[in-house]
Amino acid sequence: MSVHAGGCQCGAVRFRVEGELHEASICHCRMCQKAFGAYYAPLVSTRGAKLEWTRGEPKRFASSNFVNRGFCENCGTPLTYEAPDGIALAAGAFDHPERFAPRIQYGVEAKLPFVDGLHALPARRTEDDVQALEFLAKIVSNQHPDQDT
Repeated sequence: MSVHAGGCQCGAVRFRVEGELHEASICHCRMCQKAFGAYYAPLVSTRGAKLEWTRGEPKRFASSNFVNRGFCENCGTPLTYEAPDGIALAAGAFDHPERFAPRIQYGVEAKLPFVDGLHALPARRTEDDVQALEFLAKIVSNQHPDQDT
């Protein structure tokens, strides 16, 4: 049986999922854009698996009459999309998000026109920004590590 863990940026909320997770998606609807503060929301359905909150629990906002959105009340990390058919977790909140490549896109009627071209933008590594090197060297992360502590 597969076991996956994750949590928020500050570590106040942690979760564990036991079972296979096959339904990774991206949602472009306006509600998801606002809930994530992003162009789209990457989500992983926990349908058919066992979700357990191992530290804390998300605060929830009713984004509609059918859906609650869970987030960390301390750091604001988006964590859940909770609908009548089950709970989906924010893909980026998993300790190993690379395991969850999206397989489908929802809400494409609200997809922002430039999203499909993001892969074609010039790319550079953080440390290649020579002007920012002094600033980057002084950063001390307060982010919780990608594992249970």
